[in-house]
Amino acid sequence: MTPTILATCWTTAGDAAPLEGRRLSPLSLAERIKVAALAGFTGFGVSHTDLRAYLMSGRLADLRSIFDEYGITEIELEFLNDWWSDGETRAESDETLAFLRDAAEGLGARDVKVGADEQCLDFHLDRWAERFTKVCDVFAAVGTAVALEFTAFSNIPTVDRAAELVTTAGHPSGGLMLDIWHLERGGWSPSGLASVPLQYIVGVELDDGRAPANAEPYLDTINNRLLPGEGDFALELFIRTLVTIGFKGPWGVEIFSESHRKHDIAESLPKVFRATTETLALAGVC
Repeated sequence: MTPTILATCWTTAGDAAPLEGRRLSPLSLAERIKVAALAGFTGFGVSHTDLRAYLMSGRLADLRSIFDEYGITEIELEFLNDWWSDGETRAESDETLAFLRDAAEGLGARDVKVGADEQCLDFHLDRWAERFTKVCDVFAAVGTAVALEFTAFSNIPTVDRAAELVTTAGHPSGGLMLDIWHLERGGWSPSGLASVPLQYIVGVELDDGRAPANAEPYLDTINNRLLPGEGDFALELFIRTLVTIGFKGPWGVEIFSESHRKHDIAESLPKVFRATTETLALAGVC
């Protein structure tokens, strides 16, 4: 059976990056969806920045029709930050939350990605679990899972701490987004990964990189990612461990780098898809 492979938003965004003034993709969502589907992807990720731009002249129903036309069965939305905060920052986050909730309902999104705090490294388990639960409640009402993407340079740097948070929250619609990049940079073991209850694994992201890191952590993650199989990460072990505990996908792939952004997506996306399927095959998935 062919696995579902999901192109995350940055994989198809072209010359855009999660940096101030560069977050909006210069490419139309319709073209990105078409090219991704032709390359073989059946899952697709959309950022709220790109979706807001689309909705200036289009409708959610139109976008849903485009996904259907090209056989995209799994839709992912991102990114919600500051859901843990208070004051003005929290008010901005709540506006984004409401926007993503409505988009998730209109598009039938499978999951929405939420982040950890990369500015303040304080972590209070009970407080964070309570606020994570509230976010999950909002999206559960529209049938969308919440995937916490912890990062190696945040207050939730490891899979162990991330798993502690989502299991403490214990929400049936909340869990983890396991990006191999952040596991490799933050440290992981097969036994530790295998101990995460399957119901709390919402999604997975594949990519590759060099070890050790060769840049400031955030710039490293947005500029130096490689296609699966091109770097030093223990990708096959990562995938086999997930398969052993029963994970069946979808398998996301998140590639954003200086070199990737320079290429036309009609040229780059088939290469990303092929590298991902080859890596999954080596790990016994397809």
